[in-house]
Amino acid sequence: MTVIVTGAAGFIGSNLVKALNQRGETQIIAVDNLTRADKFLNLVDCEIEDYIDKTEFVERFVRGAFGPVQAIFHEGACSDTMEHDGRYMMDNNYRYSSELLDACLAQRVPFLYASSAAIYGGSDTFVEQRESEHPLNVYGYSKFLFDQKVRRKMPAQSQVAGFRYFNVYGPREAHKGRMASVAFHNFNQFRADGRVKLFGDYNGYGAGQQTRDFISVEDLVKVKLDFFDHPERSGIFNLGTGLAQPFNDIAVAVVNTLRAVDGQPALSLADLVSQGLIEYIPFPDALRGKYQCFTQADPSQLRAAGYAAPFLNVQQGVERYVHWLIGQL
Repeated sequence: MTVIVTGAAGFIGSNLVKALNQRGETQIIAVDNLTRADKFLNLVDCEIEDYIDKTEFVERFVRGAFGPVQAIFHEGACSDTMEHDGRYMMDNNYRYSSELLDACLAQRVPFLYASSAAIYGGSDTFVEQRESEHPLNVYGYSKFLFDQKVRRKMPAQSQVAGFRYFNVYGPREAHKGRMASVAFHNFNQFRADGRVKLFGDYNGYGAGQQTRDFISVEDLVKVKLDFFDHPERSGIFNLGTGLAQPFNDIAVAVVNTLRAVDGQPALSLADLVSQGLIEYIPFPDALRGKYQCFTQADPSQLRAAGYAAPFLNVQQGVERYVHWLIGQL
């Protein structure tokens, strides 16, 4: 049976396609918008049955053009948190997702979709409940509004599972530009300039101490495929490690992994700063009041649903990612 992945040429989508291939799934319909043509590179080593432009897909799916569908992984979205065109964001992230959800429910096709921790915005609690949800930008609002629609549809007669991604890093994100992970940017900065730049102190957090729940795309994909294997599971779930770590930890992991490759010893954060290998810059005015200084997923509902595998921490996941990036050079 066919598996459909929207946003298939993007960061999460292409990792899902590759992981599905590794399980023997090749009857995959890849849906995306290749206006940014360089995204095709993410699918070069993947096997798919067909590619469909996102503007054509929903209408064709509604009329059954793809035959029996095993599941839809809906990863397609505008993920640029700095996008100011609210009409575009709502049409792309809310309206399109709503049409696809309704079609999946009508056909009883499992629907596994990407939500976002941006829904929590200014909140200091990260639990899947309305009281914790305070998005700070239109991206977070578009994801919040769709989650609200999903809640109104529950319980459904087929699987509907949303996943609130926290800070994801890993292979196949180069096309994201400024929205790529801090690990990706740290890697390229250090190779280009011999140093990593992080934000200085802001909002009560010291230099480089802004803290996020960083999750490897490798772990994220494992969770999605585990739900794919258990279509009886539905709901909205946080998808983070449950362990918040500061941006300093990312930078230290990147720099020390690159140093190890060159045969140099690991250094402490203090030594990396004193030697100018990590540098702090003023916090940008454009982000003031719109920036989450702390996120940490509460994974209780995910664990209660039956997902038991451990997650990689920053030191483990970033080291693996840096070695992958080196292999792409």
